[in-house]
Amino acid sequence: MNPVLAATSISVRIGAKTLLDDVSLSLGFGEIVALVGPNGAGKSTLLRVLSGDLAPHAGTVHLNGRTLASYGPRALAGRRAVLSQSLNVAFPFTVAEIVRMGAGDGRGRRIDDLVEAALAEVDLGNFHERVITTLSGGKQQRAHFARVLVQLACGEAAHGPGLLLLDEPTANLDLRHQLDVMAAASARAARGVTVVAILHDLNLAALLAKRIVVLDHGRIDSDGEPGRVITDAMLERVLGVANAVGRTPAEGTPFVLPHAARKLLPGKS
Repeated sequence: MNPVLAATSISVRIGAKTLLDDVSLSLGFGEIVALVGPNGAGKSTLLRVLSGDLAPHAGTVHLNGRTLASYGPRALAGRRAVLSQSLNVAFPFTVAEIVRMGAGDGRGRRIDDLVEAALAEVDLGNFHERVITTLSGGKQQRAHFARVLVQLACGEAAHGPGLLLLDEPTANLDLRHQLDVMAAASARAARGVTVVAILHDLNLAALLAKRIVVLDHGRIDSDGEPGRVITDAMLERVLGVANAVGRTPAEGTPFVLPHAARKLLPGKS
């Protein structure tokens, strides 16, 4: 089967600095992929390239067999939805208005139902009329996630399962709502949506994704199942942390031990 998304030999530079260096990545139908790595590794840059928001200096990205550049803005929005890391709203929109933006100019009962369902899924069912700028950072992030879910659903109705790109979707959330985001992403993947999520918490990454891609200095260091990627060798090589990986007794799922049990290697911070 052809990949849903294929990035080939992607390189991105800013001046003399290389942000991505010859990165290739192929994503399948219904796959959940976690992008992990240290700060400055190139994760957000890669996500921007995959979304079509940033054109690479070298290499190509194909979505459903077509180059991203061949899609107009509306057509692209109908096939991929993006939750960015930085989300700032300057005007006093209500939560419901923000979420409804995911439907573009769509209106009617079906859109109303999608908005209601998305708000309920992110635990904001009672916040329709609240001005979004009056909410906590975590609630604002959940409202924007609901907007992305509406966009994804509208695109799916028109074109079939699409692509969901998430840049640190759990960063401002408490544990309960982190798990809600993971459950929502998993539910979409179960019906064919391809999910790519940047995560800093390796334990959440191992729970969410069956495939983890580790970026370091703009290149792919490791790519594979959590049990093969989250190893002491990788953590020492990429993050400078030693003796940090444990495994659950029943399934052998890798997990990273708390900070007190870890040893930071010399020269790493």
